[in-house]
Amino acid sequence: MDAETPPVQIRLTRRTPAYWRVTFDNPPLNVMGPEMVREFQGLIESIEADDEVKVVVFDSAVDGFFLNHSDFKARIEDLTSMPAGPIGLPPWPDFLVRLTRAPVASIALIRGRATGNGSEITLACDMAFASKERAIISQWEVGVGMVAGGGPMARLPHLIGRNRALEVLLGSDDISGEQAEAYGYVNRALPGSELDAFVDALATRIAGFDKWAISQTKRLVNTSLPPDVELGAGWDACIASLGRPAAQQGIKALTAKGFQSPGDVEDRLGFHLGKLHRR
Repeated sequence: MDAETPPVQIRLTRRTPAYWRVTFDNPPLNVMGPEMVREFQGLIESIEADDEVKVVVFDSAVDGFFLNHSDFKARIEDLTSMPAGPIGLPPWPDFLVRLTRAPVASIALIRGRATGNGSEITLACDMAFASKERAIISQWEVGVGMVAGGGPMARLPHLIGRNRALEVLLGSDDISGEQAEAYGYVNRALPGSELDAFVDALATRIAGFDKWAISQTKRLVNTSLPPDVELGAGWDACIASLGRPAAQQGIKALTAKGFQSPGDVEDRLGFHLGKLHRR
């Protein structure tokens, strides 16, 4: 590999022509920077262009992390300067909307933390299954004075109800796999020893069905979704929030405690957010 070529952060494995696995692999924390966003754009183009794929399962190769928050060590200009996607939204919300609209079944297999971006891709998928013991879902942004950028304000109320959505978003706390199941945030929380076999069996089953029937059923179910423009509004609010002194101070204070480095802050982000602003 060329020394200047960045390592691949999203690995695509075609288990069969109809059943694909997408694995997040950006150790040690699976944070999402501009390079990963570019890879997401390439991925959705591959999904949309392939006539045979029927099911895509998202998982992780990084222990303890499904998909994490954004990379706050990266230059924000590298992200905001990226051109809009084909539907007119910035690249990250563009990917999320296109995944939800894609004529395939998408499944999130969550073992570890799905923080921020990880929660947002979970909401974009058609189904989500989580480890009872190890899954943690979090929309943490309000805890540091930010607004989330991937559309949870638009999507969560439709999924779990307005009041619970506000609890998740404004509380900025960690949601266990079992609690996520109880709220309807994920389809099911399963024992970790059963999770992979269950998801693999479901994906294999769906992959054996007719793609036209899958895509048409999904298209009709999607009529209940919020307008795509609502995700764009969330992105605009997120980028604007990053420039606010409150957000800058919150991220700085959290970083001083060990944010975006392996350790207790990343492992128990909700706990540390609760301590951040106490006097």
